[in-house]
Amino acid sequence: MNLENYYEYCLSKKGVTEHFPFDENTLVFKVGGKMFALSSLSQWEQEIPKVNLKCNPERAQELRAEYDSIVPGYHMSKVHWNTIAINQEVQDVLVKELIDHSYELVIGSLTKKLRNELQNL
Repeated sequence: MNLENYYEYCLSKKGVTEHFPFDENTLVFKVGGKMFALSSLSQWEQEIPKVNLKCNPERAQELRAEYDSIVPGYHMSKVHWNTIAINQEVQDVLVKELIDHSYELVIGSLTKKLRNELQNL
């Protein structure tokens, strides 16, 4: 997966917006005003890309046990976030599945009103 594929995949989801709330380097994708994916652009440029994605705590533990390239979320809640090293042992299909999972977790945490608004986009 390259940066363009990652960027386009995240933005292809309903209601997603991109932000740089922390600095000009950290690209954050949000839905309903809540983060579901973030990544350092400079790490992509240095060819050591990583993404932080929200994850169900039990699944997060399972993924960390199975893959050396998936670790507790860097600068995030270690219970609810994973950092995934891209282009290593984690295949693009799984990265997309984990992006979907993160997005769905955030959607599920939104108010019913916001979820309905997203469905109507």
